Amino acid sequence: MSQIKFTETHEWLRIEDDGTGTIGITDYAQNALGDLVFIGLPEVGRELTQGGEGATIESVKAAGEIHMPVAGTVIAINESLGDDPAQVNSDPLGAGWFIKIKIADPAQADALLDQAAYDQFVASLD
Repeated sequence: MSQIKFTETHEWLRIEDDGTGTIGITDYAQNALGDLVFIGLPEVGRELTQGGEGATIESVKAAGEIHMPVAGTVIAINESLGDDPAQVNSDPLGAGWFIKIKIADPAQADALLDQAAYDQFVASLD
């Protein structure tokens, strides 16, 4: 059964049963950004560091980057986001995923927030 962890910068990491990770942004993040109009994804095979840039995003409100919750090597990108970045707005935890990685150090995920802790963190922002 997969497990989802969160960062305080509103990225999520779903650790799959095979030990790979899927990364995207939370509903809170997509809501704050507004309609996404562009998503720049890394190339497959690229090694990404924890806390480093994983993807770039542009919305009607802002431009920014997605930070890596853990380090890893990109094994897949969500190519459909190039034609339809709004998938992130409509389904941020599903069809709106950004990248899949082979996680370099699974222990890095231990420092991330679980669902209850993330929900509490988001509640403290209001």
